[in-house]
Amino acid sequence: MDIQDTTLVIGASEKTDRYANMAVRLLLKKGKKVVAIGNKSGNILDIPIHKEKVHFENIHTVTLYINPTIQTEYYDYILSLQPKRIIFNPGTENESFKKMADSAGIITEEACTLVLLNLNQY
Repeated sequence: MDIQDTTLVIGASEKTDRYANMAVRLLLKKGKKVVAIGNKSGNILDIPIHKEKVHFENIHTVTLYINPTIQTEYYDYILSLQPKRIIFNPGTENESFKKMADSAGIITEEACTLVLLNLNQY
């Protein structure tokens, strides 16, 4: 997959009341390219939710909707994608991973993807 400036949503769910689901929908509405990983396969609109850690190309932003304990199994994967930015949504803040990302030259933000999109600050 070769998509420029794509956002990877980790923690995606088909459940419409989940913030990750809302984020995928709002990213699409705002014209952003989106790929998604979750613990169950499925779809959000026409975006497939992958269970496996697919090596996507040209990921600009990774937005996290998984708690810091679960994040540990994603450290190497996320760093291997060489994103420009990682967003730690509320409840996903992780100082250890933030330091790893900073060392790799990746910008980190503790912010809410939905708020950033709604304020046109994404």
